[in-house]
Amino acid sequence: MDCQDKNDIAEVLCRRDGSKRARVRAIICTYSDHSGIWLKTLKKPAIHDDLSLTDLLRQVRACRHCEASLPLGPNPVLRAGEGARLLIVGQAPGTRVHATGIPWNDPSGDRLRDWLVIDRERFYDESRIAIIPMGFCYPGRGKSGDLPPPPDCAPLWHEPLLARLPALELVLLVGSYAQAHYLGRSRETLAQRVRRWPEFGPRFFPLPHPSPRNTLWLRRNPWFEAEVIPALRERVAPLLA
Repeated sequence: MDCQDKNDIAEVLCRRDGSKRARVRAIICTYSDHSGIWLKTLKKPAIHDDLSLTDLLRQVRACRHCEASLPLGPNPVLRAGEGARLLIVGQAPGTRVHATGIPWNDPSGDRLRDWLVIDRERFYDESRIAIIPMGFCYPGRGKSGDLPPPPDCAPLWHEPLLARLPALELVLLVGSYAQAHYLGRSRETLAQRVRRWPEFGPRFFPLPHPSPRNTLWLRRNPWFEAEVIPALRERVAPLLA
């Protein structure tokens, strides 16, 4: 079973000390190169409602929750400003992004910027674009590329981060991990879901990952660049004006 397709995040309520309730998340994730099911109970961090985005980002960047499982150690990579109207949710940093601390600082980012028709200066303008991936740290290598994003980042941090982005209008869901988290699990293929992009608006816009590994997918699905990319550019342009 592939974690990309079978990742399931369920919220449950459990009782503590008789009458007190505590909210926990049960994250079940089965990796294709693991033999069993990994089950973990995850407690959400205590975050005060009046905590600023700047202070929350500082807290996220100091997170060491997954330290024991990260081959290169923790280095959470994300960017956000309160005025951002566009959010990009990708997968997890690769080794180059981990080393530089700059999200999408690789060939995947070059292709994504080409899709959006924006230069690096505007892409990294936090007042316009927030970049919050599914996994904040480099997860390591698997049998066929990087491992899936660490499964705890999004349940721990996405909700409070997005709550501090009041101007947000559009979320680009780049790749199947982001789409599964925000749109729900589905039996349909990535191509089928991306082709239905109008159904997820105006809030969400699903995209394939722009990795060079997906060049063959792009060749096999010419409708994406012919139909979806023009619509994407039309949707994004006013948000960055």
